[in-house]
Amino acid sequence: MFVQSIAKLNLNQLNMKKTLSLVLLFMLVGMTVFSKNQQNKCFRHKEIKKAMTKAAMWQFANPKHELWDWTNGAFYAGVSAAYKTTGDKRILDAMNKMGEANQWKPGPRLQHADDIAICQTYVDLFRIKKDKAMIQPFIENMEKFLATPFPVKGIEKITWWWCDALFMAPPALVKLSISTGDKKYMEKSDELYHETYTLLYDKEEHLFARDLGYVIKGDASDRHEANGKKVFWSRGNGWVMGGLALILNELPKDYKERPFYEQVYKEMAEKIASLQQEDGLWRASLLDPTSYPGGEASGSGFYTYALAWGINNGLLNKDKYLPVVQKAWKGMNSLIQPDGHVGWCQPIGADPRKNFSADSWEVYGTGAFLLAGSEVIKLKN
Repeated sequence: MFVQSIAKLNLNQLNMKKTLSLVLLFMLVGMTVFSKNQQNKCFRHKEIKKAMTKAAMWQFANPKHELWDWTNGAFYAGVSAAYKTTGDKRILDAMNKMGEANQWKPGPRLQHADDIAICQTYVDLFRIKKDKAMIQPFIENMEKFLATPFPVKGIEKITWWWCDALFMAPPALVKLSISTGDKKYMEKSDELYHETYTLLYDKEEHLFARDLGYVIKGDASDRHEANGKKVFWSRGNGWVMGGLALILNELPKDYKERPFYEQVYKEMAEKIASLQQEDGLWRASLLDPTSYPGGEASGSGFYTYALAWGINNGLLNKDKYLPVVQKAWKGMNSLIQPDGHVGWCQPIGADPRKNFSADSWEVYGTGAFLLAGSEVIKLKN
């Protein structure tokens, strides 16, 4: 009888252990599924639109810089994409108010690419409203631009002497040509783009130097990172990649210069994808990530946008690049602060820096996030 009681007790304990093991297993599976669902939540269309709208609205409530400034040119490029994605009339109204406040004019510097950046949003609005007054000042400005020689000085040896210019001006000029039917603007853009490519594109690294000061010339002026690598600024190359996506989105399939832009885009895309860090983001310095800890929002946002655009438009292999973009979008969402603003954005500068945190924001960082969201939402998993 005693032996039977002991056996029965052991059997009960064994059953309890089995039951407890099963409960723990179900809990573990449930937690894993929940965790995965939470991670994938940022890919739901409703959540993407929500994050984009919240970021845009926060930025509208916290304006910065002159509305015609290049910083806002980048922001409103994202705002325009956000309107197309969400259809939110508040966003369209904000675009209109910006244009009216600027009297639909570029910035004051005739030959500076930065002062043209805002004009691509004017063209976007013209396409919606069909009001030529929205682009007439831009057209008049470009007529003067085409007739005025560029004054060379110092490292400013060509009109678009820094790589950021390839986001600021070409998309606006190409959009103007497509919308008016006058090819002279996009043809001038091709000419100036080739000059910048020749001066700043590193054909070994498939990246752009920020300006002539960062091109290796084999003399005492050469600059290198702490690890001995060349200096390639993340946001600078982000400008180029983002600009290429905007340009290619406009160019006709049979346009004579399209193969050139596609080739540069594909070379850069492969290089950029290889430099992504474990958190899905890119560091301020592309070739020396360990010296610049922490993902940077603006460069990462433009890469996410450009790579997602390439998948959506058949220029990039989906199997190869989709995991890169998915990882990047998760990383970008980790930079969004509770109030909706995009943190971890490097302030205005010209080279890699470590001067940013969760509280660091800039309008162009928000623009990059909005552009990224506008393409990520189109991805088919």
